Parts: sequence; C-alpha cells; structure tokens
Amino acid sequence: MATRRGPAPNPNAVRRNTTHTLGEKKLTGQAGAGRELPKALGIETSAAKRFWKTWSRAPQTEDWMETDWAELELTTRLVDLFYQGDTKLAGEIRQRVGKWGATTEDRARLRMSFDTQVQAEAEKALEPISEADIDTELYKLLSEG
Repeated sequence: MATRRGPAPNPNAVRRNTTHTLGEKKLTGQAGAGRELPKALGIETSAAKRFWKTWSRAPQTEDWMETDWAELELTTRLVDLFYQGDTKLAGEIRQRVGKWGATTEDRARLRMSFDTQVQAEAEKALEPISEADIDTELYKLLSEG
C-alpha cells in the first residue's frame, strides 16, 4: 500500500490559468513585407542570405521591434559563420530561432498559433489548378459563345 507524502489535495482546488489564454499570440500566417539584408553585415554565403530572406518575411515578424531585428541580424551573421565551417554555432543558432517559433514545437511552447481563416484563404489562393479544372473552364468558355 502506497502512502501519500504531504497533505492531501484540496477537493475544491481550482486551476487559476484555465480561464484565459495568457500570452497567446495569433499570427495571420501571411508572409510579411520583410526587410532588405543590411550590406554592413558582410554576409557571404547564399545559405545565410536565404536564412535572412526566410526569417525577415516570416509571419512571426508582424510585430517585431528594432531589438528583434537586431537579433535577426546577429543570428544571420552566426548562420553565415556556420556555413563557412564553424559548426560549433549550430546549438546557439537553434536556441535563437527557437525563441522566434521556428518549429511547430517551438510555437506550441510559445503559445503561438496561426489564424486558421487567414491561413486557409492564403492556401486556397495558392492551390494548383488541375488539368480537369482547366478543361472544364475552357469548355464553359467555348460553349457560351
């Protein structure tokens, strides 16, 4: 028989954090306008340039302040050094992008979510048109005239 340690739980216990979404951030899911990569950073590798382009246009940047952009500049410089062979920087880069919500797990931990309506509209606009749809549209167009 197992014995309890400490006092018995209160039968009327109430969770205090279930009634509101503390710190939850809804993102539109739309790519931002982005910023140009500052030439003063001296970025040499195409991978670091792609990193900047990806992150500068990410939905997470919707409400970034100047300090956040400065952090992106610093991280982009680390990515550039990483692709030049300094692989010791991988962990530091991962920690930094994790704070921005780089992966699904990071976004869950940060309580970030995408506005599903906006995201669905964006995906619908990008849906590829099948050949059957093109044929149907062409048939309608030709049979009207």
